[in-house]
Amino acid sequence: MKKRYTETQIVAKLRQADVLIGKGNSVPEVCREIEVSQQTYYRWRQKYGGMSPEMVKELKQLQKENTRLKNIVANQAIDLDILKEVAKNF
Repeated sequence: MKKRYTETQIVAKLRQADVLIGKGNSVPEVCREIEVSQQTYYRWRQKYGGMSPEMVKELKQLQKENTRLKNIVANQAIDLDILKEVAKNF
């Protein structure tokens, strides 16, 4: 079993699982087929269920942009603290 999958691979495995379940396989059988534990399957289903590969790419892009914006805000807060400290000394 592989330890880490990309979001795109996860979505592909979930789609494969949907097909297998549609054919009448049980969840444990499907999990063996897609080579993940049931716990992982349900966790993926909760997080990525219903997503298309395009949606996953958009999610990753939004998360990256969110991280960048958080860093900007943190740096501005530090700059503001420095300016307040300098203004206090004058």
